[in-house]
Amino acid sequence: MTAFEELSALSICSVLIATVLSVPAAAADGTAAHRHGSVSALPSAPFLASSAKPFAGLMGDAMSVMNADMAGAPMIGDPDHDFAAMMIPHHQGAVDMAKAQLLYGKNPVLRRLAQEIIVTQGSEIAVMRTELDKGKVVRSARPARFAKP
Repeated sequence: MTAFEELSALSICSVLIATVLSVPAAAADGTAAHRHGSVSALPSAPFLASSAKPFAGLMGDAMSVMNADMAGAPMIGDPDHDFAAMMIPHHQGAVDMAKAQLLYGKNPVLRRLAQEIIVTQGSEIAVMRTELDKGKVVRSARPARFAKP
């Protein structure tokens, strides 16, 4: 890869990361949020990467959201569906943790890895959502967090 190609790729990643980190939070009263695992359950706040919270708190939040989403992932007994349904929140957990790393991490190698995680696992989430949308899934059974944006 030439220096120009590397700089271009880094610029694209930086724009994507800035976009991801600037996504607005859910309403403070929780009305814009969702509950993991069931569309009919009470809403709760999604993960929000913010320097208002210490790194350890962000990592704990990311794990809690990921674990709740994985526990609530709709399993239908089809390996392809169930794999995607479980891996979407797993990958989203990695993306959320990578956002925390970018807020607080100083190591350039780990920061670059966090950027790559956001881009690659974000793309993989999109692929899995597309596959789930192809048919075998009853849409109402999927939590809002798993739905296409």
